[in-house]
Amino acid sequence: MAPNDRSLPRPLLIALIALPLLLVAGVGTLGLLYGSTGSAPAGSTPTPIRTGPVALPPIPAEQAGSPACGKLVQALPKELTSNGEQLGRREIVAPAPEGTMVWGNEKRDPVVLRCGLGKPDELKPDSRLSEISGVRWLELPGQGASSWVAVDREVYVVLTVPGGSGTGPLQGVSESIRATLPEQKVDTGTAPR
Repeated sequence: MAPNDRSLPRPLLIALIALPLLLVAGVGTLGLLYGSTGSAPAGSTPTPIRTGPVALPPIPAEQAGSPACGKLVQALPKELTSNGEQLGRREIVAPAPEGTMVWGNEKRDPVVLRCGLGKPDELKPDSRLSEISGVRWLELPGQGASSWVAVDREVYVVLTVPGGSGTGPLQGVSESIRATLPEQKVDTGTAPR
């Protein structure tokens, strides 16, 4: 990594972005297993509780407080559609990191957006990009979730989507990105943005 390169290594980026998903599932499982009765009902399968504020650990995002991220966060939809289900905005545990938004419901792990992160190491001249609703995305597959990085705007936007969510969350967020942040040439070089 070059001395001026502010990007995070892929394993660290994926771990930090996926941590809220694992935290929600773990806390929910513990709540079901050790709730008010002290044990789960016989023969039941624990279902994680997916309500209440979501804890987002802070990660380096130097542009999270930028006007571009502020404008995007204000324009994000109140709900996203995921496989026909509506995911409403979720509260983030204070202090909420700048440039973030979370959607979810009691049935699904949250969808997490972070704006203003550094350029991903995986973005290379030969990277396979997907265009969704006019925005170019780089997929960073993970275990149980994928992180998608919008790479054609003045700031990098990362959307972490649980497996099985379909393309609805990406489409909804892409529409807001397209409407608020002007398209720019994708920077596949090694120089920091």
